[in-house]
Amino acid sequence: MVAKMRPRFSLLALSILFGAAWNVRAGASDGLGPFDPNDGWKIAAQVRDLIIYSRSHPGSHLKEFGAIGAIEAPTRAVHAVIDDFESYPNFMPFTIETRLVRREADSVIGYQRLSPKICADRDYTLRVWNKSWAANDGRIFQSQWTSANECGPPEKKGVVRVKICNGSWLLEPDGAIRTRATYSVFTDTGGLIPAFVANYASQNGISRLFEAVRKQVKDPKYALAD
Repeated sequence: MVAKMRPRFSLLALSILFGAAWNVRAGASDGLGPFDPNDGWKIAAQVRDLIIYSRSHPGSHLKEFGAIGAIEAPTRAVHAVIDDFESYPNFMPFTIETRLVRREADSVIGYQRLSPKICADRDYTLRVWNKSWAANDGRIFQSQWTSANECGPPEKKGVVRVKICNGSWLLEPDGAIRTRATYSVFTDTGGLIPAFVANYASQNGISRLFEAVRKQVKDPKYALAD
């Protein structure tokens, strides 16, 4: 099976967002997928149809996070939302600026600035790789990204530069009109934020991220995605 590479920009790792509290529910599903407890993953929370996992990251007080959730739309439509980088300020929490830096043969580089309100603005530049391949009931889409601040604009006064932001999306068909979305990220929020606050913010941001995608995918324009 040959994967099709797509040099387009993907959804940035919004797990550095700060937001309202949520309830952690016990008894979450044991369908761990890639988040194997033998690799240190633990269930951190379950919110609606979303299970969030975390584990320690070597050499850091900050945690890695992962999530698996259902989205009521085909994978093509969900990927179209994730790929709609220029529209992020319209629907992604706290996003106030996005900028395409450049397209390369196998990746896309983009800049994003967030304004979490309760702390200084954050910004970062990422390099994103996309690929897709055929599957039963549709198509699988995968995005992976890593920090690429050296390719973006210089640091700005009053804006905290996020130095580490690595992650991925995997969108798999769960029937013809439903997507199983797997998300993973490790990021440093930057600034003088205690690790326990940064970890909480990252965990909470994943819930907001899924909520934003679930809402935006209802726009009919995404159903027409190629």
